[in-house]
Amino acid sequence: MKLYIIDTACANLASLKFSLERLGFKTEISRDLKELEKADKLFLPGVGTAATAMRNLNEFKLCEFIKNTQKPLLGICLGLQILGELSEELEQKTLGIMPFKTLKFEVKEDFSLPHMGWNEIESENELFKGLNGAYFYFVHSYCVGLNDYTIATCEYSKLFSAAVKKGNFYGVQFHPERSGEAGELLLKNFILL
Repeated sequence: MKLYIIDTACANLASLKFSLERLGFKTEISRDLKELEKADKLFLPGVGTAATAMRNLNEFKLCEFIKNTQKPLLGICLGLQILGELSEELEQKTLGIMPFKTLKFEVKEDFSLPHMGWNEIESENELFKGLNGAYFYFVHSYCVGLNDYTIATCEYSKLFSAAVKKGNFYGVQFHPERSGEAGELLLKNFILL
């Protein structure tokens, strides 16, 4: 099994790599198209702004590869958000794989931004086998609303998509690599899909 983490140059790639290797899977970090095409599974992590991620992916000539890959791909945090069409942050056009927009959480009393910490998710999807009601670690100020591709939900001032899926593309808003045993099980579920 060849696992590749797409090097977006805007994520803590090492912690995801270590998490996957702790599970016993050899993992490479790459932005080389020839290498990425060899993957059985792909990971698209991201931290920071959609503008930075999209600029890097364009510079590395990875956008078309990502949009057209037939390999199972898991977007993580910002990696989920850029699977959509647009991020409200700087009105950044994103990959357009799924027809959703990423919007900033509304400011509400008793809810601080960023949304940071452990929250429960609800899902019946195979990606969350054994994990419905589990807690995962979130850090984000922007989120994806509920839509036709939502496969897991979370609530923080409002219900939002904790995970999405379209075909071979999956995305999770939380950080499985920072979510302890639940995160490890989710990564294993994705690898074994």
